[in-house]
Amino acid sequence: MRQKIPDLEKAKSIIASAKKDYEYTLTIKVNDNSANTIIRNIYESFRMLGEALLIIKGFGFTDHMECINELINLKIKTKRNIQILDYLRKTRHSINYYGYIAKKEEAEEIISIGKDLFMEFYNEVEKRLR
Repeated sequence: MRQKIPDLEKAKSIIASAKKDYEYTLTIKVNDNSANTIIRNIYESFRMLGEALLIIKGFGFTDHMECINELINLKIKTKRNIQILDYLRKTRHSINYYGYIAKKEEAEEIISIGKDLFMEFYNEVEKRLR
């Protein structure tokens, strides 16, 4: 990571966009054809929250892992073990870089992860902007 000046306005914009994209993604009909898009979008929404945390701290990032690790390192209580975000990252990585084609059931599992975790992370990141 490289040190930068914290940019709270940029962080606010990123988390607003992450929430909007996440909420829209939940409206997409889940089937085998939409599974990859749903998984990518939900992952990206989480990644953006991690990016916002880095921006709040005044850091730039060089890869997605740094963003996801920022979320994993948060000390918050959640319905699920937050290490599951790494599963989400690996699934998206397989889709983007290895041509993996996810099934409806996998998208449903990722949606379930999102419903259990996204707003808790969103609220925690937003709280750090105050």
